[in-house]
Amino acid sequence: MLALLRPALVLFFVLSLITGLAYPLLTTRVATALFPYQAAGSLVFKDGKAVGSERIGQSFSDPRYFWSRPSATMPMPYNASASGGANLGPLNPALPDAIRSRAAALRAADPGNTAPVPVDLVTRSASGLDPHISVAAAEYQASRVARLRDLPLERVRTLIAEHTEGSAHDILGDQRVNVLLLNLALDSAH
Repeated sequence: MLALLRPALVLFFVLSLITGLAYPLLTTRVATALFPYQAAGSLVFKDGKAVGSERIGQSFSDPRYFWSRPSATMPMPYNASASGGANLGPLNPALPDAIRSRAAALRAADPGNTAPVPVDLVTRSASGLDPHISVAAAEYQASRVARLRDLPLERVRTLIAEHTEGSAHDILGDQRVNVLLLNLALDSAH
């Protein structure tokens, strides 16, 4: 029995060192060398202070800002350590209630806006951490943001256009707007 146990333990420790230490260190070094900005978390700085990441959404509730998609990580919104699928299924009776509640909050923030609410403003993304909204979702909020910031609507629309990104690798999905970057541009424009 001892003759079988020794090779198994040696193999266990060797593979643990390779897959648990050597491989992660190697991939981290390669990623840091080839993609330093992304490997450091794609952090966004304002006045020398990190204010967020381009890759993780943030909660904005002040009506003077563009709002992100609803977060699926609760009780702390946009908690990257709690990421995972949390969407309600189409037959779940809580889904229509959640959508109505989110749409009511958007309508309450901008009662004069009678346009249809874009779906991404009332549904969660798959990870619950999406930093982007659709161009339609940004346009839906533009009049509220312009009015509350006392900015011309065309100036806000120009900022949306300047912060519109193409689809992923120009293949997957639609054009989108990074909410954090757009809100930082709004702060600079005011």
